[in-house]
Amino acid sequence: MGAVGGAAVMYSLSTLLLWAIFGLPNLRQFSRSYLFWASIFFVGCELCLSLSIGFADNARQAVEVGMVNYLWPTFTIIGAVWFNKQPAKWWIGIGFVLSFVGIATVLGGDGGFSLPEIIGNVRTNPLSYIMALLDALFWAAYCTLTARTKAQGNAVGFFFLLVSCILWAKYFAGGYGSLHFETGAILYAVAAAACMGLGYAVWNIGISRGNMTVLAGASYFIPIFSALISSFLLNAPLSVQFWQGAIMVCIGSGVCWLATQNFSFRRVE
Repeated sequence: MGAVGGAAVMYSLSTLLLWAIFGLPNLRQFSRSYLFWASIFFVGCELCLSLSIGFADNARQAVEVGMVNYLWPTFTIIGAVWFNKQPAKWWIGIGFVLSFVGIATVLGGDGGFSLPEIIGNVRTNPLSYIMALLDALFWAAYCTLTARTKAQGNAVGFFFLLVSCILWAKYFAGGYGSLHFETGAILYAVAAAACMGLGYAVWNIGISRGNMTVLAGASYFIPIFSALISSFLLNAPLSVQFWQGAIMVCIGSGVCWLATQNFSFRRVE
């Protein structure tokens, strides 16, 4: 189906699933300013995510691009501190640096944390890596905005519709030809649509009604799980340096989360 066609099919299926489960979104529950900015952040995030992975040159690069995207927990916690005035300790900066060093180690390939290797690797396909970074920023901005406004209701079905329309417009305007459906591709698209649509809907409820920093912090092991599954499905063996970088990203996100927590210890007599 291709990168654009496959993404359009997947988001269309997710939209239908969300409407079937949660019903049509009631946009009157949301302010116009929220819908405007949330639409930009959400649509920008999803377009960057789907296309950054879809345009990857090979399986190894697809996993690396996915790992860059997992800077979002760190960005989300930073957003909560900066914009939503979440109290934090000074050493949140250590977690921020650790996450970026981890991503740099991943992008360095077999050379690990090496600036020439990082530059050389990114130059092979700069569009995918830049879009993955933008995806992390857009998603953190969306989470920060939704948590700040305490949006009632769930507009994810509306946002997914916007993404679907834009992807279909790009598909037909780009002259990609007709879609070729294969059984394996259809099954992957349906499974991905179900996981993605339901995951986003539940996450949106969590950040609008719960503690965003706790949710983001609880996600810091996702990069390792995601890399394991991606490596298996794409048959892409990953180097020791990759796993070192992935672990650093997890630790960095965890440090950022710990820096926002107010732990108190009582003396036991």
